[in-house]
Amino acid sequence: MGLNLDDKKAVVAEVAAQVANAQTIAVAEYRGISVGDLTVLRARARASGVYLRVLKNTLVRHALAGTPFAGLADQLTGPLIYSISVDPIAAARVLNDFAKGNDKLTLRAGVYAGKVLDKAGVQALASIPGREELLARLVGVMQAPVSGFAGALAALARKREEETAGVAA
Repeated sequence: MGLNLDDKKAVVAEVAAQVANAQTIAVAEYRGISVGDLTVLRARARASGVYLRVLKNTLVRHALAGTPFAGLADQLTGPLIYSISVDPIAAARVLNDFAKGNDKLTLRAGVYAGKVLDKAGVQALASIPGREELLARLVGVMQAPVSGFAGALAALARKREEETAGVAA
């Protein structure tokens, strides 16, 4: 059963609200995927803070009109699932990671920073480490000199203890 005009307006408004805060949109074709697999994908998206929905392409075109994501309108054909996120990487990563294990989900396109990405671009975006991982790497780099200095001081202290123990004996 199709949507009436009020329902369509509500969907467009909901998607437009998500797009207003988003940094990234990734789109994938889901032809032939089972309901169980879609449920797993939705759970992963929810855990990552990604808005994930199967939508009518014409409604999405209306929601994207006049936004930095409007260039994606040319790619919106066929049965598509839309992944929208505030995190620049999460939308692409959720779809890309799921597509690796399920050949029926095919990455199609995406938009990041106002630039339309093809399949390879979405995969490249998904391979970038997330914010938490980058922060962890930064902390590790910052701690390395301090821990190295502490290790050198400990080794020097042990050497001096051995020397004083050898002199006293």
